[in-house]
Order: sequence, then structure tokens, then C-alpha cells
Amino acid sequence: MRDRFVEIRSPWLTLIGEHIEGDRNQVLDYWRVEKADSAVIISVQGDRLIFPKPVYRPGIAATTLDFPGGRIPPTETPLTVAPKILQRELGIPSIAIDRLEQLNETGWAINSSFSNQKLYGLVAIIDPNFAIPTEFITKTYTLTETSLQTLKKDLTCLQCRAVLLEWRDRVF
Repeated sequence: MRDRFVEIRSPWLTLIGEHIEGDRNQVLDYWRVEKADSAVIISVQGDRLIFPKPVYRPGIAATTLDFPGGRIPPTETPLTVAPKILQRELGIPSIAIDRLEQLNETGWAINSSFSNQKLYGLVAIIDPNFAIPTEFITKTYTLTETSLQTLKKDLTCLQCRAVLLEWRDRVF
């Protein structure tokens, strides 16, 4: 990097413009984003995957089906933020989480040429006797290969698909 010509901070991200020297000794304007890391949580109860209500995504101007997820504040870890996300998105209190497992210790780079953000995948096994409030659930998928193939078609979020495939490779 030769110099930073702009830095715009917001609660969601920091946008940075820099001049960098390219491989042909030319100076390029380069833009990148710094964001908090993300957690995506596969929620399993009995023989089904549980999904919260779809969320509107301004970047694609569409409502999408996603696993529960959110940002990881700098003072937290994927394992400490996951119960809060499950409470917020599915109404599941931490006492109803039988097991919480992190799929990757080192975060996966989401877009390494443009952003520093990393993705952490987790799996939460929910107490089969806990009644998840119906107002939180939008859809469920059974744990069969046919149902998981349908789910793959329904998920447009690449982060959700990556976590699903990582988990599926370990379980099936």
C-alpha cells in the first residue's frame, strides 16, 4: 500500500480506499471493506433442520431463507454469540441447547480480495422436548439426502450453503 486516500466508518463496516502498486508498477485505486466476522448456525432438533423467518437482504433486494446467523462482536467468540443469535432468531433459550459445536476453528475468508470478514459455522443441537415458538419458525427440512438436496436449491446465500455442505460432509 502506498497511501490511504479515504476511510469511511459506520457501525456496520469501514470502507477504505487505498493506492496500491500493481504487479506492473502501476498505481491502482483499491477499495476494501472491514467488517466483523459472521456466524452461521445450523439448528437441528430431532430429525429436522429449523429455519427462522426469511429476512430482507438490501444487497440483492430480496427476502431469503437463511440459517440463523449474525455478526460476532470483537469482544465475543462464535461459541459465545451463537446462543444469543438462536434466542433472537428462533426464540431458543441457551438452556434448550443440548450441544453447540463449532465447525471451523479458523474463520473462512468470505471475500479475501475485498474484505477482511471471516465466516464461522456452528451446529446447535436443540433439546427435542423444547417447543420452539411457532412464530419464529418459517420452514423445516428433514435430515434425509433428498430433503437436503431440496434445501441446497432453496438456499441462495453462499455462506449458508458452505456451512451446510461442511456439516453434511461430516454427518453423512
